[in-house]
Amino acid sequence: MSKSKTKTAKTQKPPKPEEIFLEPFDEALSQRYLAYALSTITSRALPDVRDGLKPVHRRILYAMRQMKLNPAGGFKKSAKVVGEVMGNFHPHGDQAIYDAMVRLVQDFSVRVPLVDGQGNFGNIDGDNAAAMRYTESRLTEAAQLLLDGIDEDTVDFRETYDGEGKEPSVLPAAFPNLLANGANGIAVGMATSIPPHNVAELIDASLHLIKTPNARTETLLKYVKGPDFPTGGVCIEDAASMEEAYATGRGGFRLRARWETEDLGRGKYQIVVTEIPYQVQKSKLIEKIAEMMQARKLPALADIRDESAEDIRLILEPKSGNIEPAALMESLFKATDLESRMSLNMNVLGADGAPRVMGLREVLQSYLDHRKEVLQRRTRYRLDKIEKRLEILDGFLIAYLNLDEVIRIIRYEDDPKAELMKTFKLSETQTEAILNMRLRSLRKLEEMEIKTEHKDLKAEQKALKALMKSDEKQWAKIADELKDVKKTFDPKSALGRRRTDIAGAPEIEDIDLDVLVEKEPVTVVVSEKGWVRTMKGHVEDAKSIKYKEGDREGFVVHAQTNDKLMLFATNGKFYSLDVAGLPGGRGHGEPIRLMVDMGNDDAVVSAFLYEGGRKFLVASSSGHGFIAPEDECLSNTRKGKQVLNVPAGAEAAVCRPAPDEIKKDDMVAVVGDNKKFLVFPADELPEMTRGKGVVLQKYHDGGLSDAKLFSKKEGLTWTDRSGRTQTVEDWKPYLGKRAQAGRIAPKGFPTSKKFGA
Repeated sequence: MSKSKTKTAKTQKPPKPEEIFLEPFDEALSQRYLAYALSTITSRALPDVRDGLKPVHRRILYAMRQMKLNPAGGFKKSAKVVGEVMGNFHPHGDQAIYDAMVRLVQDFSVRVPLVDGQGNFGNIDGDNAAAMRYTESRLTEAAQLLLDGIDEDTVDFRETYDGEGKEPSVLPAAFPNLLANGANGIAVGMATSIPPHNVAELIDASLHLIKTPNARTETLLKYVKGPDFPTGGVCIEDAASMEEAYATGRGGFRLRARWETEDLGRGKYQIVVTEIPYQVQKSKLIEKIAEMMQARKLPALADIRDESAEDIRLILEPKSGNIEPAALMESLFKATDLESRMSLNMNVLGADGAPRVMGLREVLQSYLDHRKEVLQRRTRYRLDKIEKRLEILDGFLIAYLNLDEVIRIIRYEDDPKAELMKTFKLSETQTEAILNMRLRSLRKLEEMEIKTEHKDLKAEQKALKALMKSDEKQWAKIADELKDVKKTFDPKSALGRRRTDIAGAPEIEDIDLDVLVEKEPVTVVVSEKGWVRTMKGHVEDAKSIKYKEGDREGFVVHAQTNDKLMLFATNGKFYSLDVAGLPGGRGHGEPIRLMVDMGNDDAVVSAFLYEGGRKFLVASSSGHGFIAPEDECLSNTRKGKQVLNVPAGAEAAVCRPAPDEIKKDDMVAVVGDNKKFLVFPADELPEMTRGKGVVLQKYHDGGLSDAKLFSKKEGLTWTDRSGRTQTVEDWKPYLGKRAQAGRIAPKGFPTSKKFGA
């Protein structure tokens, strides 16, 4: 420890007993945390329902107004604005203030920009704005509407953080900015998420609410179609869920990119994305899609490129012109940020400063109540001004009627002010106005102007008093004001037109990936040691196929490039492989274990093409088996699909086709390693999607070697060494019940103890 620190510690006086407060730690902690939470909720994270602004945004707009940065005026450096805001109103970091100000400039972040920026304020790609010393800013006309009337005692003011000035607690807000620009914020224990909306629609809904105060949310949604995002897009949400969301203030919306197709001729086309979802950065979107293409997660997409200039133009190229554009986009919507979900959580600060979740009707009503209070306060302010002006004008008129006497008193009396007040019974205000009057105002024309002004002010005073007494007239005045504001947001103008379409989600079938592969005949060769490859065409002479030294034929399957190869392994799992993805060429192929998660001790029991709808007899060497549907055996992952549960010490041994429907004359023939033969009715076998199965045959030594289904009419057959088909003429002596041991196989049965093909 340094000497200075030691000295400071020694000279520091201990606190006095009266300065020490004994308080339980949990109470002290909870009180202080509660104070922090309330400060975060009311002064930082949640917007006010009346003007839709958080304190930082309100302070920025008010500071810019004080700096006279009007829309018709010049720009000022953003650094100067940030300095004014930080020094006078917002005691936080300059970068936080600048970031909030930048968002008010970006037309892709807010539906109605409140700050007009000059310079680099960022872009939709996610690039940051230039430093505040390089950019300039001023207010927009929309911001002027929010501030309109603030000098007419329309809102309350409070002391700034240092007590040296005043700041508005809320703005007059000539349009419903909360829903117009939306808001996002995370407080302590609560959050808010409000999407932007169309101002003209909000005004129409407000006008309807003025006429019909008890209007239902369903009716208001005839005016407010739904969210209207600055980046456009298509909002797909059914009417019922949208109505529930706006009624409760909680819900969400699915937002999709807007796209169109461009015909390239010769059966080819490309998709052009012209609008992307709100708050999705274009550069990151392209990067993510490119990564998914590289990982083969978007098999239908061939390429993506960015041809954007001022407008967005993303080009998506399909792998095949046979793919339906809508189906391709549907697959992209599911997998990428071309579709995003926007949450709705209208958690706002009410007029009383308390946070609560409001529905659409309550938000609009709160705004209208605020406008009514603004109107009343503005009217009272104007009446006060009129009253004071009329008092002065009354004094002027008295002076004109007694002009000679007034001039005499001013010229010859020692105290003209007191004499004037006494002679003409004037107030001090009237007397001061007369004494300050210029000589040029004594002309006859000025007297006539004063009489005209007096008459006009009396008429205005009468009208304003009538307005204050009539609730109906007040609402009519508010409606007229809203109609005037709507002209600024004309639905036909660039600022006022609706950008986001509202539509239902189309029902599109999934992409048939077979169309991505050109259909060609191939021969799939699976060797005994688990190497797989494809050869062009259908090889008729399987004996001509060559294998690696020490390896030999396992399975040879004639297929098409758009087929799926099904493999059944000794571990009881089924694996699925696209024939088009299998290695070809002149080599010996690749090990199957590189393509699927198959153990080194596992081997392929059966290989066949997926057709769908068929059934198979599966059995293990332990003598257990059942009938499995082919569709339940299809696997879409490397891990495969476990269908037959194989007991310890055993392995899967049989996978043979079974009839679609088991009939009475269908039988099962089973042979064991002990060459014992058993035949029993096939209807004793259960159909299962997964399991160990039932006992087919019991063994003292060895296990099951092979099993086969046959019909009584066709008879039982097997294939001998020469490849000839042999028929068992009399299999009835081997007929028994399932799970019996059976009898020695008939003469001529293959020594391999297999039925063969």
